[in-house]
Amino acid sequence: MIDLFLRKGADHRLRGGHLWVYSNEIDSQRSRLSDFSAGDLVAVRNVNGKLLGSAYMEPASLICARMYALGEQRAMDASLFTTRLKTALAMRQAVFEKPFYRLVYGDSDTLPGLIIDRFDDYLVMQLNNAGLERFREPLLASLIAILKPRGILMRADSRSRREQRLPSDIAVVYGEVPQHVALEENGVQFLAPVFDGQKTGWFYDHRMSRARLAHWVKGKTVLDAYSYIGGWGVQAAVFGATEVCCLDSSAQALEGVDANARLNQVEARVVTRRGSAPETMAAMFAQGNRFDAVILDPPAFIQRKKDLKKGIAAYRRINELGLQLLQPSGLLVSASCSMHLSRADLIAAMQQAAVRNGCAIRVVEQGAQGPDHPVHPAIPETEYLKAVFAYKL
Repeated sequence: MIDLFLRKGADHRLRGGHLWVYSNEIDSQRSRLSDFSAGDLVAVRNVNGKLLGSAYMEPASLICARMYALGEQRAMDASLFTTRLKTALAMRQAVFEKPFYRLVYGDSDTLPGLIIDRFDDYLVMQLNNAGLERFREPLLASLIAILKPRGILMRADSRSRREQRLPSDIAVVYGEVPQHVALEENGVQFLAPVFDGQKTGWFYDHRMSRARLAHWVKGKTVLDAYSYIGGWGVQAAVFGATEVCCLDSSAQALEGVDANARLNQVEARVVTRRGSAPETMAAMFAQGNRFDAVILDPPAFIQRKKDLKKGIAAYRRINELGLQLLQPSGLLVSASCSMHLSRADLIAAMQQAAVRNGCAIRVVEQGAQGPDHPVHPAIPETEYLKAVFAYKL
């Protein structure tokens, strides 16, 4: 294992438990990044040579090394993967009765760059950088030994891979995987399009917030904007909503809504509408449509910190539209998966939207990512999800 030396004072975050090494923290005289290749294993040392831990290299990235074993020099092999996977599995099994969850959440499970979603006997895996790809075989061996899945699908088509100009690929790397896999969330059945859906085909992260809908939507009309395949909307119908409108720009996603509504025998109470959410919501308001509950779960409007101002304006705009469509005494659920948007900024955007609409809101509940997306206390970037339930006065 090659030594990677840091500059003086650059070890502070790592000693606090962080797992990222930035390129400007490297002692370029003792450790030239040009001497490393993606996936090289290194022993990270401070300026005095003290071992800080083991990492794999990403020399072409701003985060040039990712720690996977703090305080020890250890190979990234089947033994390490087995230990990490068993720990991650035990954490999920302590909370969830059924095998539908995010099994591995990158840094939070000390497996940086790795995402694995579990759909009972099927696993969907994302390797989000080139360095981790060198260890695919021992990783697969450990997964197969521990979980004995029927199939493993690799989705190597994430945004982070595109930004790194890495090749995209979607392939079954073990066994067989159907185009749609079954899952259960909050007692509701779904089919997830794991080959051509968004990310891994499903979003487990809002599970706990979606469960809270049951307390608000019985006997109500609901708009689910940015619905994807109906994670919020179909559950609202199962929870007793009298009518649910799922709005999305993707025809394929809305076909998924219809399929999942039929699967749960609520198709008579679920309708779909295709179009851009802001444009369609404005048109619906002009047409006189109103709802008892409006759910806004858009894609990340803020991909980078420099986009913060523009992104906050976008969140404020969709919340304005949502409040326009909301009946008095209605519920607005406003969500964000933008890591750079703080919860306080989201609530401020909602309040500004209320003022512009001449109404008042009160925050009655708040949600966050579920326990299968654990937050690493030393890495604030692992906390990204917000859901705010607001009552319209």
